[in-house]
Amino acid sequence: MRTLIWMLAVMVVVGTGSFVNAQLMPGEEAPGFTLEDVYGRKHKLSSVKDNSLIILYFFDTDSPASQEGLLSLNKLVSQFPTADLLIWGITTSSKNKVSDFIVAHDAGFPVMIDSQDVSAKYGAEFILPTTYILGPGLKIVDYFQGGGESTEKMLLALAEKELQREELPVALALTREIQEKNPDSHEAKALYGYAALKSHKQDEAEDVFMELAGETGDAKIAGLEGLAKVNFDKGDGEKGMELADMVEEQAPDRGYVNVLKADFLYSQNQEQQAEQEYEKAVAKTDGASFQKAYAHNQYGRLQADLGNFDQARIHYDQAIDFDPYNLVAMSNKGVTYQKEGQLEKALELFQEALTVNKNDEYARVLAAKTEKLLSLKKNIAEKERVDRLVKELAQRYKSNKSFLSLFQKEDDWTSQQMIVTFVDFQEKGGLSPRDGISSVLTSQLAEQLNQTGRVQVVERVIMDRLLEELNIGSSELADPETALKLGRIMAAKLVTTGTLLHLPDSSLLNMRLIDSETTSIPKVLTRKLPQSGANFEEDMLWLNRQILETIVTKYPLRGYIVQSSGEEAIINLGSGQGVVAGTVFEVIEEGKPIKYKGKTMRGMPAKIGKVEAVRVEPDMCTVRVVEQSRPLKTDDKIREVPGIVGG
Repeated sequence: MRTLIWMLAVMVVVGTGSFVNAQLMPGEEAPGFTLEDVYGRKHKLSSVKDNSLIILYFFDTDSPASQEGLLSLNKLVSQFPTADLLIWGITTSSKNKVSDFIVAHDAGFPVMIDSQDVSAKYGAEFILPTTYILGPGLKIVDYFQGGGESTEKMLLALAEKELQREELPVALALTREIQEKNPDSHEAKALYGYAALKSHKQDEAEDVFMELAGETGDAKIAGLEGLAKVNFDKGDGEKGMELADMVEEQAPDRGYVNVLKADFLYSQNQEQQAEQEYEKAVAKTDGASFQKAYAHNQYGRLQADLGNFDQARIHYDQAIDFDPYNLVAMSNKGVTYQKEGQLEKALELFQEALTVNKNDEYARVLAAKTEKLLSLKKNIAEKERVDRLVKELAQRYKSNKSFLSLFQKEDDWTSQQMIVTFVDFQEKGGLSPRDGISSVLTSQLAEQLNQTGRVQVVERVIMDRLLEELNIGSSELADPETALKLGRIMAAKLVTTGTLLHLPDSSLLNMRLIDSETTSIPKVLTRKLPQSGANFEEDMLWLNRQILETIVTKYPLRGYIVQSSGEEAIINLGSGQGVVAGTVFEVIEEGKPIKYKGKTMRGMPAKIGKVEAVRVEPDMCTVRVVEQSRPLKTDDKIREVPGIVGG
């Protein structure tokens, strides 16, 4: 009788999953443990807490159902050895059986012998395999029990998480494998389509969604949704709206098409209609997790732009609930705190986003900027300096006085320090999923330009504080006169501003360099920037190189020979004007005046030598004479040779 009662209890526990549900639920932190693999190496769960995706696979070596999932995971590890994916196999099978299994299947991940009742802690004693997916901070994201259909669901969930993490090759590989085993899985086909779309394989994605749209039921709806997304991305808003309306008519509880419609309406400056569609999207209950997360993130972005930061954070939190890997929502939430001056909370969220993907450049730059602001907040003397400067600048702005007028040039030839200021880019077009893109771009460009030593960029914190003091918003900054006025009071020779046109999958940057004295535009730069942040470093290096080349070409350093001693000379330029070791100057002398038809014209300058900076001081430097047609002398003019360093 006792045996029967025990068996019935086991059946209830196994059948309902209550043992697992009572102990380990998504959102909870996974219990810690330390186990040894068959080679005697110890593996401690807490030591891998910085990994953003961990799979704990509890299995039995004799179980065909267990082997099915293991082989799929092993294939994944072999195919993507550098992917940010950690898999641990855990079993109560004997050491000999585990050793034989590893050899037979060439396991590419650690397989541990459970000698510490870890399986019991995780409710993985009776149904095998049991799989746990752990996210950042060892939080349980999902779990699955059993093989067959459960294994397919596990692989599908893993594919969706890799899609959310922008690990697109892994997502594509997983969805392909699911389709090979189950050609009828419309969920796998749809995920493959979205991964292909994010991978810029638009035609392939469209083919997948067209195939799904030709089926019936949920598969057809998934296909129409995907086709709506494809057409909106292609710029065919009319077709996209038509397909979205079809989905809304046939599946009224699915909200993804509403957020697609909202994005399109917003890009057409129909903000009120867009807000209504965003509201519909977040109210509906059906759809994939990544689709619901996207809807809440976009509605949060809209609320943040309206200044409703509390409301925005509610929706960012919901986006993260649906998608624990949604670093975009984490970062966006941090931006709301940053704008409110709650820097500690902002930094915490930027760092949380970096635990999901340590290579996310947007979160990294935002975190670095916030750390600087916190440092300033704690440095009383520096804070007082900035406060005084901001008040003085604000007063000059209001009185329309320029700092440029304060600098009395000693002569018309010698260069002053090249100062550049960045004014935030005006954002147009669609509602970018990421907040703070303009701030990230200007902060990173300023940092890289400052590192060259050739120019000095006005501190970003001063510009931000000044805009706050003057209560100047983004709409006013769109006026070039306002940007120029700000540049002039900061003694900036060049003001850098422009627009960011947000497209469905990228942003088109149009950057203008404006001369604050003449109002001429020496350079216009255009660059397409992926909203995911891919190629961020490459894009920033290209922009900085273009800006620097423009400065050197249009505004070459000019000065005089102060003293000459044959092979070396001293010039009246130094690091304060942007000279670095290796800078090359040509030495020139003015040509004789030319008289023509009663007019006297300045003669063409003649090159008489070339010098290279070797030892640089703040306001002077020693140069090496590279060539000369006559001995150099005091008051000989020098001019920087564009594009040549150390030559």
